[in-house]
Amino acid sequence: MGSVQAPLSEPEDVVTYIDGASTAPTTPDGSSSSSPMLHPELAADLERTGLPALSPVPDMSRPIRNICCVGAGYVGGPTAAVIAYQNPHLRVTVVDKNEKRIRRWNSRHLPIYEPGLGDIVRIARDGSRQCYFINNPARVDDESPYLSISRNPERTRHNTWTSAPPRTPNLFFSTKVAESIRDADVVLIAVNTPTKSRGAGAGSATDMTAFEAVTSEVAQNARPGTIIVEKSTVPCRTAELVQKTMAVHRPAVHYEVLSNPEFLAAGTAMKDLMYPDRVLIGSSMTTSGRKAAEALAGIYAAWVPRSRIITTNVYSSELSKLVANSMLAQRISSINSISAICEKTGANVDEIAASIGCDPRIGDKFLKAGIGFGGSCFKKDILSLVYLAESLGLDEVGEYWRQVVKMNEYQRDRFSRRVIKCLNNTLVGKKLTLLGYAFKANTSDTRESPALEIIKTLLEEGPKEIAIFDPCCNPVVVRAEIRGLLKGQAALKEDGGPIEIYSSAYEACNGSHAVLITTEFDEFRTNAAESQSKPSISSQPAWSADPRPLSYGPSETDILSLHKFLLRAAPAGAYPDSDPLRRYNPEPACEADCPDCGLIKTSGYSTAGNSGEERPKERLNWSKIAYHMSKPKWLFDGKGIVDPKVLTPLGIRVESVGR
Repeated sequence: MGSVQAPLSEPEDVVTYIDGASTAPTTPDGSSSSSPMLHPELAADLERTGLPALSPVPDMSRPIRNICCVGAGYVGGPTAAVIAYQNPHLRVTVVDKNEKRIRRWNSRHLPIYEPGLGDIVRIARDGSRQCYFINNPARVDDESPYLSISRNPERTRHNTWTSAPPRTPNLFFSTKVAESIRDADVVLIAVNTPTKSRGAGAGSATDMTAFEAVTSEVAQNARPGTIIVEKSTVPCRTAELVQKTMAVHRPAVHYEVLSNPEFLAAGTAMKDLMYPDRVLIGSSMTTSGRKAAEALAGIYAAWVPRSRIITTNVYSSELSKLVANSMLAQRISSINSISAICEKTGANVDEIAASIGCDPRIGDKFLKAGIGFGGSCFKKDILSLVYLAESLGLDEVGEYWRQVVKMNEYQRDRFSRRVIKCLNNTLVGKKLTLLGYAFKANTSDTRESPALEIIKTLLEEGPKEIAIFDPCCNPVVVRAEIRGLLKGQAALKEDGGPIEIYSSAYEACNGSHAVLITTEFDEFRTNAAESQSKPSISSQPAWSADPRPLSYGPSETDILSLHKFLLRAAPAGAYPDSDPLRRYNPEPACEADCPDCGLIKTSGYSTAGNSGEERPKERLNWSKIAYHMSKPKWLFDGKGIVDPKVLTPLGIRVESVGR
């Protein structure tokens, strides 16, 4: 029971800032809601695949025309945008009670930074104009391959010209939660499920407060036959909790509950959504459950090959997400444990990782030693797995997985202690610079960022200044977040503390005694950029390759591939509006007192971060940085992205993880 089923057959038919919605995960005050408690006597019940059915069972074959996604954060916003982009015939509404977040989604100031998100939102939210383009690949000797566009329909008389049809908007963002749920055929629940910080299970159990609240709202407003989909990462057996909640509010109505976990990585979320290696759908094994799973699969089939749509029972799907993230985190902690041995023996952890990665039984993914993993998923999901195991009386299993988190914290703290030791065990009167504040490259997501814990450790040593620069995070946002997370102590310079946030890496490093690389941005590298892409998938295009000729009646994926290529092929400044196909409609106009526009004027940063993202990032001039640093000029590479052979001649002393 619970094994992976064959692919479905073909069907017939937050990040906000300053406004109090911090990117840091929080548990609501007074919260006591936690993971569904699993007692040992329920262990055998895990084999059961059918959820309790209520009568009457409505017809699950009604066509899906309207989708509501509850939660406009890192998961809900991008997921809904791609579904709408790939299904122009569907109406997709994203709802959230945070009015400021919704306002940003409805403006040019998207609330989160994710490469490629702006392109998709522009088309789905604003609609598009018809455009025409040459459908022949650019020649090698063509000096202007980017000029192959037109709005003139007369051009289509020539065989080489192809058109992309206009689109009407089908992606909407609203605060009208109840109304949107009532209109929906499918409701996606994509709200935050952080680790509990108080009460029973604090530190391990999942805080289900927001999820439970949304479930109650759905139960009170959803029409009979509405398909409810868990997009949030939830504990195993949450579907049963949802069914019971629905039964309390609507005892005579049946709803199918599906599990459809996301497998997104910050920084590559749009590629993960556009070219997923799998889409997992869990359902009850009843006839109506399978029909509901088929209906959801039909939505994904608009752009995902059927061979990658996998069905399981609902509990297997829920647990698969926790296991996937726990296994990935385990690999990171494993290689980090080896890096500690390497530093004591003279071995090189990068060479070891390359060697063992050649073994096909091991593979080379997630074997990069560093300062440990961050983000909102890995630690939270491991702890949820720990709580599940301990609830089932499997204490040894829980302790095994808890060690993954302990090793991660040890690696981060070990890096901080190394910095302090190399600086003669005192930071008094010294300036240190952190390059990177987000938990990983190409995102503005700072949740559970290792950089913050490193900053806390350094603060205890009384440094003269801790400078922070991050190419994706708005300095104003970072200041507000640090003030909130380190409340109770004077941390920022403006409050009498040592922390200063910079919008220029050179200014941040000026006069610094030590530079710490805490995020693996390409801009910080001294060597050729390593591939940051996902594992090779046959249908995923290389953005640098010309995708033409496109098939007749090109798909949205085809058009997006051409859009990306034209941006990369064009010289700098050719498309200041990032619209090479001249397809965009005007963005919504901002009010005269728009706070985001004011933020851009004062800081020079936009939260959307969409400009020039398809162009390779400019590398730092390390010679310039070295010249303006203060002796002894230390650099602590927490991500393994700089070459000591390049920096040592510049007078910089390099310390790297695992070397």
